[in-house]
Amino acid sequence: MTLNIRRIVTGHDEDGNAIISSDYVMDNIHHLRSGNPQTLLWQTEDTPANVDGDDDPADQTLEIEPPERGSIFRILELQPKKDPYMHRTDTIDYAICMSGECVMILDNDLEIEMKAGDVMVQRATWHGWANRSDKPCQIAFILIGGKEPAKHHHPI
Repeated sequence: MTLNIRRIVTGHDEDGNAIISSDYVMDNIHHLRSGNPQTLLWQTEDTPANVDGDDDPADQTLEIEPPERGSIFRILELQPKKDPYMHRTDTIDYAICMSGECVMILDNDLEIEMKAGDVMVQRATWHGWANRSDKPCQIAFILIGGKEPAKHHHPI
């Protein structure tokens, strides 16, 4: 499986009517620090987000986390048998397993399995993703900037 993600973006014409601003398969495939491929679908700098304009915020390469008050929408493809990249971000992450299966590894060897259709809300915890199957796993992530938790055991 490869990242073959069609993204549709709406907007407005000069009269204020709703239109389709863009509709194409994303070609901005980059590898995160984990070595897994991802495509950035959208990014915001602040909340409330600017909903006007013609600029495409996906035309850039970003690290894992969004700006402090911003958001990131990406799809990650976890490759089979790859070691997890353990990390923490000061974000609320909405994760949707779109295809395949994987495990999220937390402190003290705690693991939780996710399969296609499962969703998770991940709140600034130390974690890593592992795909122990023989097929790629695609997960959609929406990361929203958050505040550093009061207690945590691992540095960013």
